[in-house]
Amino acid sequence: MSDNKNNGCCSGPECCGAIPNIILNKKKQIYIDFLYLDLSVCTRCQGADTSLDEALAEVSKVLEATGTEVVLNKVNINTEELAVTHKFLSSPTIRVNGRDIQLEVHESLCESCGDLCGDEVDCRIWVYEGQEYPIPPKAMIIEAILKEVYGGHVGDQVSELQYVMPANLKSFFAAMAGQSLGTE
Repeated sequence: MSDNKNNGCCSGPECCGAIPNIILNKKKQIYIDFLYLDLSVCTRCQGADTSLDEALAEVSKVLEATGTEVVLNKVNINTEELAVTHKFLSSPTIRVNGRDIQLEVHESLCESCGDLCGDEVDCRIWVYEGQEYPIPPKAMIIEAILKEVYGGHVGDQVSELQYVMPANLKSFFAAMAGQSLGTE
């Protein structure tokens, strides 16, 4: 006969179906990628950056209440290699857990990026609730984040899609490379 008075159950902190503290304290994470061509000149990229920051500030209490932590990656796509690595389709781009918050890419002439590279460039416009916007509305970003938190995924994960760099981006990078060659 054993001297163990705790026959079977309740012999430790993880006994009787108790949830270990490590699980209780673990936060759910969502990853937000903000991909852009330029924050110094491009008004669309600057506006998207501001809109994203404001949206995160507004939704922060809900995220905290649901035990969700945001991992924010802001990536300046300044080379073709980075564009390929991130499967970059248009600037600016916001992805939540690898899903673009805008299901279809819509673009129009972006004078800021044209001034930057010395060529005509189209950049993303955002379509939300039937309206076009030069920067993503905060409500659109908040909706995408909350859909991800509560399980209503927004679109396809980028990793599942085959990537072909859009001609527009190839032209942008070629124009930027031409400018840097001229300054050296």
